[in-house]
Amino acid sequence: MDQDLERRHFLRLGSAGAALAGAAVLASTALKPEQAYAQAAATSQLRTILDRGKLIVGTGSTNAPWHFENDKGELVGMDITMGKLLAKGLFDDETKVEFVDEAPDQRIPNITTGKVDIVIQFMTISAARAQLINFSRPYYVEGIALLTRPDATNKDFDSLLKGGKDTKVSVLQNVDAEGTVHQVLPEAQVLQVDTQANVVQALDSKRVDAAAVDLSTVRWMVARTPDRYADSGKAWQNQLYGAGVKQGDLDWLTFVNTCFDVAMHGNNSAIYDQAFKEYFGVDLPARATGFPSI
Repeated sequence: MDQDLERRHFLRLGSAGAALAGAAVLASTALKPEQAYAQAAATSQLRTILDRGKLIVGTGSTNAPWHFENDKGELVGMDITMGKLLAKGLFDDETKVEFVDEAPDQRIPNITTGKVDIVIQFMTISAARAQLINFSRPYYVEGIALLTRPDATNKDFDSLLKGGKDTKVSVLQNVDAEGTVHQVLPEAQVLQVDTQANVVQALDSKRVDAAAVDLSTVRWMVARTPDRYADSGKAWQNQLYGAGVKQGDLDWLTFVNTCFDVAMHGNNSAIYDQAFKEYFGVDLPARATGFPSI
């Protein structure tokens, strides 16, 4: 084929031909993960982390099932899993991560001052916080749920609702506590108590029929002790949990979102699914192939 004929053939292929040719070039020149950081901006935290050789994550250590120490003294939980997923994406090694134990009120300051690369600490995404930091895509949808006892006659939501004024619910004391419970149980008696532990203790002592706590708490307690606790099947008032990073760094934020997307919806979902099962007792459905689910 002479040059003119070859050129006319290529032009007939149009943009499809160009795309195929481009794909072939990219396939033959794929970058290794350790080389890819050069594509990030010189000031990006992504490049800084790769040069450093480890990821630094701000988190907690006392709130199961999100971040807590197991019987071996190891830091575990759903937040910890998300941090290890990022380290795996960065270095192909989930151990290359340092977790910084921080109080909840230090989450945003530690991001803005650069003490940590990212905070993964069951942080609720809000418009007010988004003025100070950037949030990743959500990795969990939290909510309020009703914890009950498996030995109770009114352990499911329908029974609690039918109980009307006889139904008693404990909840952590706050200005919205009574209204929050009455959103779903409008006639229930509301017992406000001072700590989350006492909210559950009121259920244990049978002073109430249900305890209004986080959905993740219900799932965790039911998964660990199904003979002691039950899930009423009712959850409401959705809140999104996301990781927090410093503003003004699109490369780093995009990388975090990419890792979370792949872990939650792509071909690397086994680790996320296993953690979801371990900490929440829930088997996630198989990902639908052929149509976006993110």
